Amino acid sequence: MSQFDGKVALVTGAGSGIGRATALAFAREGARVAVADIDMNTARETVAMIGTAGGEAAEFQVDVTTGKSVEDLFRAIVQRWGRVDIAHNNAGITGEFALTAKVSEDDFDRVIAVNLKGVWLCMKYAIEQMLVQGGGAIVNTASALSFVTMRGCAPYTATKHGVAGLTKSAAVEYAKHNIRINAVCPGVIETPMLQTVDNLDARTSGLLALHPAARFGRAEEVANAVLWLASDAASFTTGTLLSVDGGWAAK
Repeated sequence: MSQFDGKVALVTGAGSGIGRATALAFAREGARVAVADIDMNTARETVAMIGTAGGEAAEFQVDVTTGKSVEDLFRAIVQRWGRVDIAHNNAGITGEFALTAKVSEDDFDRVIAVNLKGVWLCMKYAIEQMLVQGGGAIVNTASALSFVTMRGCAPYTATKHGVAGLTKSAAVEYAKHNIRINAVCPGVIETPMLQTVDNLDARTSGLLALHPAARFGRAEEVANAVLWLASDAASFTTGTLLSVDGGWAAK
């Protein structure tokens, strides 16, 4: 018997990167997976990969910056499978790399909307559903930049500090309701998002140097941490920020 048999797991940003790796991992462990993304083409690809491996999944389109879209997502999942046992709130963007005074207002608003408001909205509707059904587990994607910072990414860092705060605050509020809320905090991970970083070739050596492990992480390594936080093995773990960063935040 697999550890998530009979469970329903939602993963946002599941069309690629950490989200796809986590969706695949949940399916391998028996969960029915709601693959949510703003890009339905990539979401369908993830669902097809799960189906090929013998798992059960369905794609759902969501814009995490909009309350109605997130509410509709949870309603659709419950209509299909009756519940949401696990919510991995993972959708996020990097934004532009610029010094604080050079960041555009539009970019600041966009990063805040996706990375912070989006996580809050997904938490809001996940908690509402979990209160009805008697419990559940939420795992947010924070970052090593929830603990430290680096030049040129103040809005992103602000959102990830914010996700850490949301995670701990909600964990305290809902612990007695059998809802565990934790966050995984990755370092630089080899994903399609990494390829969107401006001047990546020139930045690679500097980014590598941040990690005592002297390499970037793999999406599957983050997925392993998410599954542990969502599992019964972590039944007394809530309000935790779990680093998966090759030692970056420990420096």
